[in-house]
Amino acid sequence: MELIINILSLVGSLALFLFGMKTMSEGLEKFAGNRLRSILAAMTKNRVMGVMTGILITAMIQSSSATTVMVVSFVNAGLMTLAQSIGVIMGANIGTTVTAWIISAVGFKVNIAAFAIPMLAFGMPLLFSRKGSRKSVGEFIFGFSFLFMGLSFLQEAATAMNIGDMVAAMLSHVPQDSFLTILLFVIVGAVVTMIVQASAATMAITLMLFGMNIKGFGFEEAAALAMGQNIGTTITAFMASLTANTQARRAALAHMFFNVFGVVVFLLVFYPACNAVSWFVDNMMGGGNALFKLSAFHTAFNIINTLLLIGFVKQIEQLVCKVLPMKTQDEDYRLKYISGGLLSTAELSIVEAQKEIHSFGERCQRMFRFVPELMQLEDEMEFNKLFSRIEKYENITDSMEMEIASYLNKVSKGRLSDTSKGKIQKMLRQITELESIGDSVYNLGRTLNRHRMHCQEAFTAEQTQHMTTMMELVDSALTEMMKRIDLPTTKISMKTSLNIEHEINNYRTQLKNQNLHDVNAGLYDYQLGVFYVDFISECEKLGDYVMNVVQAGKKRNNDFEDGPRDGQE
Repeated sequence: MELIINILSLVGSLALFLFGMKTMSEGLEKFAGNRLRSILAAMTKNRVMGVMTGILITAMIQSSSATTVMVVSFVNAGLMTLAQSIGVIMGANIGTTVTAWIISAVGFKVNIAAFAIPMLAFGMPLLFSRKGSRKSVGEFIFGFSFLFMGLSFLQEAATAMNIGDMVAAMLSHVPQDSFLTILLFVIVGAVVTMIVQASAATMAITLMLFGMNIKGFGFEEAAALAMGQNIGTTITAFMASLTANTQARRAALAHMFFNVFGVVVFLLVFYPACNAVSWFVDNMMGGGNALFKLSAFHTAFNIINTLLLIGFVKQIEQLVCKVLPMKTQDEDYRLKYISGGLLSTAELSIVEAQKEIHSFGERCQRMFRFVPELMQLEDEMEFNKLFSRIEKYENITDSMEMEIASYLNKVSKGRLSDTSKGKIQKMLRQITELESIGDSVYNLGRTLNRHRMHCQEAFTAEQTQHMTTMMELVDSALTEMMKRIDLPTTKISMKTSLNIEHEINNYRTQLKNQNLHDVNAGLYDYQLGVFYVDFISECEKLGDYVMNVVQAGKKRNNDFEDGPRDGQE
């Protein structure tokens, strides 16, 4: 019974450590989410600055996995190029060594848990604050406290279980002073990190075991475990990229290639490297703390690996592009930026959803521009081919609305700031109106198709000119709508959109009145007039839906001018 309690205590301590790291990372990301995006945008213009950015962010959030997943999500959302991401990933590997140094310095010598619990008293008021930024700081403090409490409990549980003797017993069956043993430890480090999905946790365990002076588990074995962790940590980003676009998968592959390459190079000079690190710590750092050797090796491994490869970013980019070539099929018919799984935190997932909505808007405008082409086609086969394409796009807009809405609903279940909750409401409204734009464009195509099938009389030159002018107005409205989707609401005035909307409404009224006059004057058949007015009226409805998207950006809840929805007349 005591053994079971000890095992559960060990697992629970590790769980508390991981939970603390996750909470701390999420709290900081929510507090500085926009700032982090600004830092990444401003500081990744060259590879050196990219590396420095990766070091800075990872040192702040204490998780190279979180940084790498963040980078993958930014590449997926088109906010960062593949070359920029490679530099940041290199820096993230160096930044993660900060955790090892902190643990080496204070984790097992000072009862950090005694300081962690009082810190909760400072974090509690912040956690219940109504202000989102203060609440995020409170989460960071709680996460930091839980992390070191978990570390302290982990050491206590390991001591109670005599984990050192157990490990020594297992290592007694492994050949000593064998390079195959070093390879075995590399593999074990990779596998354990893949399972735990946190290299900081496995590094903490490695430092704890190394500090126990276990027979058969010396500096070289611990260094091999640390190298294996660098391979295992790539699995988190790789899993996050599986359902992302090709560029994001390439970024994850570059991360894996970078770490595997470093391990292979260090294995070639493993023993001299260990001796060099030992000499440096003993002679240059006083050699007082044996754990510093492992932290120094971990740091040297990542710095040297970065120095070796920083000059070959373009070559790494070319390599991963060859391994993962861009698919030749048209990717217009699938979501580009979001997938079934959420990336990193809910806050970062909103960035991807916004890029997808931008793509949705572009697709709607591209779909609308098929209509003028359709009007000019005389060949029946070409007409049917383009009309089928419009119909296919309409089905795509239906699917996009459902998939983006489902994704946003998943995001909304995460811990969000009030600002982010407001963004999600705005985005849900936008996709509803964008889907209505798709329905309206399909109705325009269907009107032209019905005219072709059931009316012997062609549109007059004057009618064609009026229809063309109306479509130009609607296209202008769509262009203004895309500006609203692209930029924050404070940057774009609604005045231009409102002016275009009023112009569309007035032009619709004018053309309807003119149509009654022309039909009465016998200038064309009544049936032709019906198709003509249907087309003009649908353009006006489409303009209303466009205006609703713009208003959603202004967080207004009223429809500009409600018309029939979901393609119904």
